[in-house]
Amino acid sequence: MKPRGPCGRLPVVDDLAALDHRHVWHPFTDMAAWVDDEPLIIDRAEGCWLYDSHGRRYLDGNASLWVNVHGHRRAELDDAIRTQLDRVAHTTFLGLSNPPAIELAARLTALAPGELDRVFFSESGASAVEVALKMAYAYHLFRGEGHRSLFVSMDGAYHGDTVGSVSVGRVDVFHDTYRPLLFPTRGFAQPYCYRCPLGLTYPVCDLACADTLDDILARDGDRVAAVVVEPLVQGAAGIITAPDGHLRRVAEIARRHGVLLVADEVATGFGRTGTLFACEAEGVAPDLMAVGKSLTGGYLPMSATLATDEIFEAFTAGGHTFFHGHSYSGNPLAAAVALANLDLFEADATLTNARLLANVLATETARLTPLRPVGEIRQRGLMCGIELVEDRDTRRPFPAAARIGARVCRAAREQGLVIRPLGDTIVVMPALAMQPDDVRFLVDVLIKCISEIAGP
Repeated sequence: MKPRGPCGRLPVVDDLAALDHRHVWHPFTDMAAWVDDEPLIIDRAEGCWLYDSHGRRYLDGNASLWVNVHGHRRAELDDAIRTQLDRVAHTTFLGLSNPPAIELAARLTALAPGELDRVFFSESGASAVEVALKMAYAYHLFRGEGHRSLFVSMDGAYHGDTVGSVSVGRVDVFHDTYRPLLFPTRGFAQPYCYRCPLGLTYPVCDLACADTLDDILARDGDRVAAVVVEPLVQGAAGIITAPDGHLRRVAEIARRHGVLLVADEVATGFGRTGTLFACEAEGVAPDLMAVGKSLTGGYLPMSATLATDEIFEAFTAGGHTFFHGHSYSGNPLAAAVALANLDLFEADATLTNARLLANVLATETARLTPLRPVGEIRQRGLMCGIELVEDRDTRRPFPAAARIGARVCRAAREQGLVIRPLGDTIVVMPALAMQPDDVRFLVDVLIKCISEIAGP
């Protein structure tokens, strides 16, 4: 029998590492390897720097999993949470409302592309996508088109880890285990120019990968509820950056076939690609849009699904209820800090500064080009992926068992940089407020660690 105190608390123990190894199950983590290593336990943070329980500091090179915008412990964001705490931390959003969430919904609709005038709040990006899928199907159902139950997404897509979002996902290493649980979908070619799935070369290909969507919709379009895309950048696929015009072409094809377009802006939204939302760059107006990650500046879990009035009215006109919700939907603390986050975008000219920092990042990562293992550097705004290969001439990848990407990132930690790979693609995802000198430090560390692990 485990000794426990009030409320099931274990006695206070100094050895946090032992407690972590004994009790915590970490996401997207090889736990067998985790328990054989010293866990990095972050105790505090300041700006773009993290400090562990031993007082060592690390540059937050992936914005705490792509969420942090203005740095950690930003006074305006901290104060927004404290001020809201003095009023109420949480009340249900089912049948009730609260001032911060109401204001946030209005702000989001004013900023969003197209005619997205309705906002449904959740707590994670996956949930926001799941909501979009349900809304898209129900929209057709309530219009007498219940046969439109098929969804189409891009090869290499990642839209989250709930069953619906996994069904439209196409990253085998994440999703294969759960295939028997998933509903059938269709996939079209991704714009992975470095390893073109069609064996073509950009730009003479004329975006042939996008046209594979046309083929699918020509065949199955009358059964399709929506096309789901990560606009401009496929994140978990390895920071696959689409060529200019690709997103616009996909949107045009969906429109021509009368199919809804769902934009998953969970990773790309809030300035990551250079505009507030990636869809803006190519003048695309989706029917549904999922946002999350940076919505609260990286402070609290909150996401949202934005929909057009046409989709909303398909429910209300027939007296239909959207039977979906979460205990913490529209949480006032999260909404309050999200509003403060949007205020800082204006006060700090965050988008302008992010574009300048993206230029710095491009200049600095170019110093990696002479390294033989660097096959390709892909960047859109402040989303950057460095694909490492065993043979640059043939683009032959390293054997998966070599775990080159993971080893480079582990070595970087010893040099004071926290960063994560996607396979053998090193992901660089700085906060929008990171300083240029910090970007230079980040690249210095990568040069050292790539050279040591994969070769100069």
